[in-house]
Amino acid sequence: MRKETAKPREAKYRIGQVVRHRFYPFRGVIYDVDPTFNNTEEWWLSIPEAMRPSKDQPFYHLLAENAETEYSAYVSEQNLLPDDSGEPLRHPDLEDKFEIDGEGNYRARGRSN
Repeated sequence: MRKETAKPREAKYRIGQVVRHRFYPFRGVIYDVDPTFNNTEEWWLSIPEAMRPSKDQPFYHLLAENAETEYSAYVSEQNLLPDDSGEPLRHPDLEDKFEIDGEGNYRARGRSN
């Protein structure tokens, strides 16, 4: 008898969408999505157990920034919220990965939609 595997959930957020972290003061633009956790066990275990997210949800790669610096972040869907502030992002890799339209929306370079 085969064991049924859970079907990955559909991602709530899209590439190019600006999001912010639910608990920590950073925001960023999504540049990739993993349907389920795809990082090291060491990384996952480094998250305090009380805040450790489930692995069976989408995880997002962000060009992230806070008040002090810019960096890449890997964040579970449950810890993200849409950022509708309209504030521009300053991450230095934005121009390499995205085109910005006249309304401030980010579209991945090489994609037509």
